[in-house]
Amino acid sequence: MAETTYESKVCSSPNDAHTIYTVLSNLENLNRVKDLLPQDKVQELEISPDTIKMKIDGLGQKITIRLVDTIPDNTVKLQVDTPFMPVTVWIQLKEVHPVDTRIKLTLRADFPLMIKMMIGGKMQTGLDEAARMLAQFPYREWAM
Repeated sequence: MAETTYESKVCSSPNDAHTIYTVLSNLENLNRVKDLLPQDKVQELEISPDTIKMKIDGLGQKITIRLVDTIPDNTVKLQVDTPFMPVTVWIQLKEVHPVDTRIKLTLRADFPLMIKMMIGGKMQTGLDEAARMLAQFPYREWAM
């Protein structure tokens, strides 16, 4: 096993860091979009302010996403406990102007070498896409 780190591209959001942080640091906000999750792929979804538990089709066991650390208006750190290995994700915010906050995601996990070779490119692409989606999210509507 080798610890592997992936970093997304830095994306710009037209929101202030405090508004983004307020939404992302409360996992209960996912309740607003849970109906958009594919019912045939995600079951037994449980959401609290600092934990998400769900069973994902194909994994066979529940995974847990826990909010493990935050730095107000700067960082949200999540631990993803899977049946295979823990994964840590950081959402980093840097406000350069009240209507321009940069978002970067960092993912760290101990992947077996063979798995790393198979999913490395897909992991990077997925992380870049997740950062892009987070940057485009309508945070002001949710922070109210």
